Amino acid sequence: MYVTDDSRQSPVGAVGRVTVPIPTDGPGEVLVGLRGGSEVFAAWSAGPIAVNTRVVVIDTISARSVLVEPLPP
Repeated sequence: MYVTDDSRQSPVGAVGRVTVPIPTDGPGEVLVGLRGGSEVFAAWSAGPIAVNTRVVVIDTISARSVLVEPLPP
């Protein structure tokens, strides 16, 4: 069966940008290039990350939440 729905495409490995700062103890928000466009995800990290920092998605927590880390300089 041919499936045209690409909603199962994982954001893991995608590069994004922090749009709402990610604090140490809670989520922030990232804009991630995905599926030919951009999508917003709630984002968690091991440490705080400032606005406009480029990040990479390293895992998914749920359909709309991801775990990110800063891209190396």
